[in-house]
Amino acid sequence: MKSLDEWLKKRTFHHSQFNDLKELVALKTRHQLSISLCFPTLNEEKTIGKEVVIMKSELMDRYPLLDEIAVIDSGSVDNTREIAEEFGAKVFLASDHLKEMGELRGKGENLWKALYLLSGDIIVYIDADIANIHPKFVYGLLGPMLTNPDVKFCKAFYERPLAMEGGPRSEGGGGRVTEILIRPLFAQFFPELTGIIQPLSGEFAGYRTIFEQLSFPVGYGVETSLLIDISQKFGLEAMAQTDLDKRIHRNQQTKALGRMSFGILQTFWNRLNALKCVEHLEPESFVMNQIEVDTEPRMVGQEIREYERPPMLEVEPYRRQQEARAREAKTA
Repeated sequence: MKSLDEWLKKRTFHHSQFNDLKELVALKTRHQLSISLCFPTLNEEKTIGKEVVIMKSELMDRYPLLDEIAVIDSGSVDNTREIAEEFGAKVFLASDHLKEMGELRGKGENLWKALYLLSGDIIVYIDADIANIHPKFVYGLLGPMLTNPDVKFCKAFYERPLAMEGGPRSEGGGGRVTEILIRPLFAQFFPELTGIIQPLSGEFAGYRTIFEQLSFPVGYGVETSLLIDISQKFGLEAMAQTDLDKRIHRNQQTKALGRMSFGILQTFWNRLNALKCVEHLEPESFVMNQIEVDTEPRMVGQEIREYERPPMLEVEPYRRQQEARAREAKTA
């Protein structure tokens, strides 16, 4: 594409453009695609049941757009897994799978293992804490890919009301790490990505053949890394974004956002080292120091290391699994 403005016009959609679910199912069938929905979870018992029920009833039972719905869990100590299974989702404890790769915990770990555990040609990732869940969170992401064969990855954006626990809601809030950290970094080093309206949104979908070629940070940096790596490897023309109107969820405290930024920066330096001809950058410390004030200030440190999983295509159990599935497809 000639310019970022052109990309914005051609690759920015609204979910209402794809609310003809019969047409989407027909396109899926015509292209002989299977589609999986993944919820990465950690202690989401308050919302996961509603999310599974709505997606299953509307997008599997009423309109067969999805072939499977799964929860990949990080080790919840509440009833997340039990509730999800009761309402019809497949449930996996991440640490039970690919044990030979060692145990790591984080959202990115769950997204990565979904490639091994789920069977879809397209995988949709949706966060499990959405209070105003609606089928549009899925079909709005699938629509651009099913209607346009050049689109291989689609990212969500939305208005994010800022609602801190115990405080008032601000309709214009949200996206604080994006505007303070990610957008300035993209503007300086990856300006082609500045058209992505919400780079840290947890809702996105893409073809397995894209995701399996990419490394996955196990923690906070996974959304940033996927955007950079997909744009570099497949080009901006393979990417799209969809307006889902509004997303209501719990917002994090500022100090938690600081820890998130600390992890994201590690991922960013790794990409600069790999993709830009710059002198090797590496943090001098992996401890995030923050100030707590009780009667007097005190330093609280937390180690945050953004480990990365290799591309799934480099994982031998995954390659064997995919070869077996290919053989089964030929004899079916």
